[in-house]
Amino acid sequence: MNPLIELEKRIGTNFKKRDLLEEALTHRSYLNENSEYKYGNNERLEFLGDAVLELIVTDELIHRFPEKEEGDLTAYRAALVNTKMLAKVADEAGITEKIKVSKGEAKEFDKARGRESISADAVEAVIGAIYLDSGFAAAKKFIFDFVLPNINKILAVGAKDAKSLIQEIAQERFKVTPTYKVLKEIGPAHDRTFEVGLYFGGELKARGDGNSKQEAETSAAEKVLKDLKE
Repeated sequence: MNPLIELEKRIGTNFKKRDLLEEALTHRSYLNENSEYKYGNNERLEFLGDAVLELIVTDELIHRFPEKEEGDLTAYRAALVNTKMLAKVADEAGITEKIKVSKGEAKEFDKARGRESISADAVEAVIGAIYLDSGFAAAKKFIFDFVLPNINKILAVGAKDAKSLIQEIAQERFKVTPTYKVLKEIGPAHDRTFEVGLYFGGELKARGDGNSKQEAETSAAEKVLKDLKE
């Protein structure tokens, strides 16, 4: 059986333009060793899929948890769409085994961090491909089938807030402890706005605003989470 047809059956989507699925599964490194390969890499589809994924997950969380505040919803969303979780989705959906990478990248593919990042990116690219090929409803079905069921696991163990997630990421991935510094205070004591910088080592990663230092720190952490995609 054609590997792509096999994957289509597994994810419940029949592509009208199978070239989109082929592209979604192509890591940029593969093109370096295969100059005659007629498809592009999956980065544009990943960019699109990331936006579709975030919209659908956010919409579902808003409706499923009407009593939850923004901070809780942000933590749930971050836990659902981070690299580690999406890599698990890639494995469960049969996407990981279909990804095309270079021979050199394949050696790194067995190492957890490299494999997780490539697999997670491929999930977003597949979502982007489904969206372009079959529309919003089809992309939503994939996300409901493979991504959103993980919310039960998150609720069982408790979702971590943005600052806790950033601390874990900074220490694990960058070997630094994140620090926060008040950059600006505006307004009188009873109505003050704080601008806080989030630093990895000496590098400013993001600025956040809020009516308290804690709120501003959380805002900065959420911005870095979005940039890093954990």
